[in-house]
Amino acid sequence: MSIRRSVPAADGAVLNVELDGPADAPVTVVLAHGWTLDVRLWGPVARLLVQGPGPVRVVRYDHRGHGWSAAVDPASMTIEQLADDLAAVIAAVAPHGPLVLAGHSMGGMTLMALAERHPSIVERAAGIALVSTASGGLAGRVPGIPLPARTFWRPLEERLYASRPWCTRPRLGHRWLLAPALRRLLLGPDASPEARRITSEMIAACRPLTMSGFRPTLEAHERDAALEAFAPIPTAVLVGAQDRLTPVAATRRIASALPSAGLTIFPEAGHMLPVERAAGVAGRIRALAAGAVPAAH
Repeated sequence: MSIRRSVPAADGAVLNVELDGPADAPVTVVLAHGWTLDVRLWGPVARLLVQGPGPVRVVRYDHRGHGWSAAVDPASMTIEQLADDLAAVIAAVAPHGPLVLAGHSMGGMTLMALAERHPSIVERAAGIALVSTASGGLAGRVPGIPLPARTFWRPLEERLYASRPWCTRPRLGHRWLLAPALRRLLLGPDASPEARRITSEMIAACRPLTMSGFRPTLEAHERDAALEAFAPIPTAVLVGAQDRLTPVAATRRIASALPSAGLTIFPEAGHMLPVERAAGVAGRIRALAAGAVPAAH
């Protein structure tokens, strides 16, 4: 049973945090989710980590504007602010001891910004997992839309984001309406019914203003240099072979900037590795946590 608590960010925004596993575990694993998602993304991985060998404490949290965290002004929807929020979460629930930091998609970008803005926290990390993410190169890209069609799609997308009635809705829509398109865009061909359900439920529940508000910071994200901070830390870089949002090329860019990292490409998997390949992702995070245990004693 997860313990849920609220943590205030530096600017007063209220962040939802969920804790699993023993409070006195020697290692704390912190899991950051991606854009338009929430703590449910990491649920299958968290369960496997807590049930597996070697006690770990698992921290999941909702980024500002996502899930059960408070809605915020779009002006604060930046990856830099997300890094500050993550620092606030760690200070509140895991102020001491070794950490394993894992980030999916925008969560991985948050870890890169954390290295820039809060290097002392990254120095505590005994392991880093960068899952289905990118260090840059996202400007001008429309995920899942073929290049020839982007010229026509982008103006339509911008008008949609600028529509006040649409952006002020409490959620994107109904799960059953979104599921077919989301399956093609986000999931691999053999995604389980549970992976499909979790994905569509999360995105259907996302606030439209959150989707539109974070788009500029994702496009501005360029943090190859920040990866240097991870060089002395055991790092796992994971991607699905069928990922359309942060494709294998984006992961190879990370690997080329961080040659000490271990690269894993999951065949037939899409962007949603924590629900599509929960056992594989949990296994790699558990290995990072196991390596941290000697440092905890």
